[in-house]
Amino acid sequence: MSKAVRTLLLITSSSPEIQRVRRSRVLNFQQITMPYLAAFVPSHWTVIHIDEVVRPMDFGMPADLVAITFHTPSAPHAYAMADQFRRRGTPVVLGGPHVTLMPDEAQAHADVIFVGEAESHWPQFLREFEAGRHRQRYCSTEPPSLEDAPMARKDLFHRHDHTGGVLFATRGCPHHCDFCTLAVMYQSRVRKRRVEAVAEEYGSFPGKVIILWDDNIASDIEYAKTLFRALAPHRKWWSSQASIDTAQNDEFLELAARSGCKQLFVGLESISQASLNEVQKRFNRVSDYTRAIEQIHSYGIAVQVGIVFGFDSDEKAIFGETLDFLEAAGVQNATFNILTPFPGTRLYKRLEAEGRILTRDWSKYNGRADVVYRPRLMSSEELLAGYEYANQRFYSWRSVCTRLARSPVGLSWTLPLNLAYMFASSIARVQN
Repeated sequence: MSKAVRTLLLITSSSPEIQRVRRSRVLNFQQITMPYLAAFVPSHWTVIHIDEVVRPMDFGMPADLVAITFHTPSAPHAYAMADQFRRRGTPVVLGGPHVTLMPDEAQAHADVIFVGEAESHWPQFLREFEAGRHRQRYCSTEPPSLEDAPMARKDLFHRHDHTGGVLFATRGCPHHCDFCTLAVMYQSRVRKRRVEAVAEEYGSFPGKVIILWDDNIASDIEYAKTLFRALAPHRKWWSSQASIDTAQNDEFLELAARSGCKQLFVGLESISQASLNEVQKRFNRVSDYTRAIEQIHSYGIAVQVGIVFGFDSDEKAIFGETLDFLEAAGVQNATFNILTPFPGTRLYKRLEAEGRILTRDWSKYNGRADVVYRPRLMSSEELLAGYEYANQRFYSWRSVCTRLARSPVGLSWTLPLNLAYMFASSIARVQN
């Protein structure tokens, strides 16, 4: 006897406010959580994916079940959406980073919540939902293996993000930095997919530029080397995130370059060693930064750095000093952020204990437009102004010319990206 056809509505939630904040970010890559979870859904379900970055939610859309994933700054928006569906009698599942960080808060807006990584219990929940006996909360107490992880459903990819495809090979990071949500969500445990499965999915994308959506592609160096050898025959270009210590491994960099790596995103976070030390990121050594960047560049790989402003050791001079360093090092691209104490992290707990949290309006936890805690050595206004100065200076004509003139990496990848960031930043300033 065939099972009844049901409609599952998957929503990648992104509030209008966070979308405005992120307009200056050119690379808003396809989020793959929902297309990935859709691969676990039985064939008798009809699956619809709404990505709010691409299209707004239509509440007139019929569904037997709604599942919403979201990050902290979209929490109020996602809760309002969930409440509206529930008033109409449609059961709602909530999951994603913020739900894992704040499960009791999320439970008030959902029929079901997922705490931790969903694939451990997602198929089980769907069976129990159909049988009318599901639980209210599914908790992943042990990080799931990714050995048999399926390919995400490409038909549910909707973003036009300048890439040919997005996938992941690993999940998690072995480090436990105070401000990072990954350590809370993934328990500092790294898991890996089978190399053959990753290479097959990588090769299945028709486009040339692929994003490996890994938290740290270098978390297992030997696995990464094996992966790069498997990717090389596909002759595509790729980019991913890696820790700065990868620069010490020439074989890693050589294999990455030969397999098509054009850019690595590296979380420098700060050029102040005192700032790094205070948030348990001592493994980043500022004294090694220049040599490490040179080493990555020597293999023809561009460097995009992540920088955070607002650590307790940061004084007002940090903004200019950081830009001076990035320009002298010939860094191709940078993503700047305001230090944000996400709930559940050790940073949040410390600042809360010190009475320095200014607001619990999660929509302001965007890392770019608002300061949500009281900095130690500058005012909130000075921190925000310094962050804006860094963006404007880094993506100015003068800085672009200075940095790229010193860069040994070809302009075919780096110049268009800088021009795109420059244009997006200028538009964002006008609109804001």
